[in-house]
Amino acid sequence: MADPVETWTADLASAGRLTGSVAERIIAVHGDRGVRAIEAVTEGRVKKYRDFTVVVGHDEEYVVEGRGCTCKDAEYNLDPEDPAERCWHALAVVIAEATGRVDEHDMWYSEVRSFL
Repeated sequence: MADPVETWTADLASAGRLTGSVAERIIAVHGDRGVRAIEAVTEGRVKKYRDFTVVVGHDEEYVVEGRGCTCKDAEYNLDPEDPAERCWHALAVVIAEATGRVDEHDMWYSEVRSFL
């Protein structure tokens, strides 16, 4: 099974930005998760630290590594065999990286967490 994320990611990389047609495809494949991911990216809520990439949610922050995420949606609702199934946090990281919209911090997230 082809990974639909790779298809729209390639289009994002070639455009260098999130176009309307790519956003429509993301939403067509991922529904509300795609909408929430796009919102997180446009609001600058994807943060990259030395040790982790984090997406700031409305109630807490979620650590994303590859397709994995610390959120309950990723833990309970997604089929790990289906490449299209990703939580909105993981989708936001893909979109932010492809469009250069990751907020980079030259510090360890584990140190930041100790202040919170």
